[in-house]
Amino acid sequence: MNDINAVEITRRLIECPSVTPEEGGALVYLAELLDAAGFECTRVDRGDTANLFARFGPKDAAKTLGFNGHTDVVPVGDTGAWTVHPFGAEEKDGYLWGRGATDMKSGVAAWVAAAISATRDLPENTALVLAITGDEEGDATDGTTALLDWMAESGEAMDACIVGEPTCPNHMGEMMKIGRRGSLTAYFTAQGIQGHAAYPHRAKNPVPALARLVARLDAHVLDEGTAHFDPSTLAVTTIDVGNPATNVIPATARATVNIRFNDAHSREGLTAWLQEELDRITGETGIKIDMQVKVSGDSFLTPPGTLSDIVAAAVEAETGVRPEMSTSGGTSDARFVKDHCPVVEFGLVGKTMHQVDERVEIVQIEKLTQIYGRIIRDYFEKG
Repeated sequence: MNDINAVEITRRLIECPSVTPEEGGALVYLAELLDAAGFECTRVDRGDTANLFARFGPKDAAKTLGFNGHTDVVPVGDTGAWTVHPFGAEEKDGYLWGRGATDMKSGVAAWVAAAISATRDLPENTALVLAITGDEEGDATDGTTALLDWMAESGEAMDACIVGEPTCPNHMGEMMKIGRRGSLTAYFTAQGIQGHAAYPHRAKNPVPALARLVARLDAHVLDEGTAHFDPSTLAVTTIDVGNPATNVIPATARATVNIRFNDAHSREGLTAWLQEELDRITGETGIKIDMQVKVSGDSFLTPPGTLSDIVAAAVEAETGVRPEMSTSGGTSDARFVKDHCPVVEFGLVGKTMHQVDERVEIVQIEKLTQIYGRIIRDYFEKG
C-alpha cells in the first residue's frame, strides 16, 4: 500500500470526539486502516469501553513486539477559551491543534504508521501487536486491563511492549520511562459529636484530631529515594468539614492524602503505616477515624537492559540525544502491561497535554515515526 502518513493519521484521530468513554470513531478508523494493511483486528470492548487489538504475523511467533496506547481524551473544558476548534485538527504555525494532539493520538498515529511500514520486510516468524484502549483517561478498569485479560484467554502475548505516552518534558528525545511510581489515595473520616461552640465540653470535636493526623502524616519522611526513583511523596489534597456555622462544632470531618511511592514501598506496607498513625491519633483523642484506601497503581521498574538499550539507541540515532532513563511523573497504563511483559515508555514532548489549545509540533510526529520505525527494526534484529 502507499506510504502511511502519520500526520494525516493524527489529524483523522483528532477529528474523532473520543472523550472518555466515547469511542468517537477513532478505533473504527484505526481498525479499517490496520485491516487494509494486513493486520488481524479484534474489538475487545468491555463495559462502556471500546478497545482494539491488532496483530500482524503469526500468533505463535518466536518474537512479538507490542505497542500500547489510547485514543480517548480528557474533556475540552471551556470551549470559549480555545482559539481553535478542539476537534478541528487545524494545522497552523507548524503545529497540529486539537484535544489529544499530544496525549496521545500523535503517539498512536506514529506507531501505526511505523508498524505498517515495517510489515513490508518484517523477519519471518515475528509479529507486531497493537493494544489500543479507550479508557486510559478514565477509571482504566475496562481498557488495557480488558485487553490483557482477553489476550491471556486467547493465547495472545507480547514479549516486550512500548507505551507511547508523552515522556519528554521540553525537547524531543530527552527522556524515556523505565518505571513509574505507585499512587495510593487514603480517605479519612473523623466522627465526633456535634455541639454548641460555647459549650465544647458537651461536644466531641473531630477537627483537631483530624488536623493532628494530617500534620503527622505530612511531616513524615517516607524515604530518601532508591537507585532508580526519587523520594516518595505524600500530599494532603483536601480537608473538608462543610460547616457554614461559626457557632457549631461539627460531627464529622474528612481529609484526603495522596502518596506517590517508589519501589521501597508496597500498598500493603503503606496502608499498614497509615492505619498505625490513625490508631495512634484515636488513642490520643478518643475520636474514631475511618479510612478507605484506593490504589491506582503500584510502583514498578523495568531494569535497564536490552529493551531500554534498544529504545535509547533508536532515540539517539534519530535525534542526537541520549534519553534519560526516568521513573518520574504520574501513572500510565504501563502499570498494567508490566505484569504481562517488559515495558518501556517513549513519546514526544508533553508540554500542552490536557491544556486549552493542546497541540503537537508536526515535525515531532514525523520524528517519532522514524524513532518507532527504528525501534521495530532493531528489536527484531538485536532484541
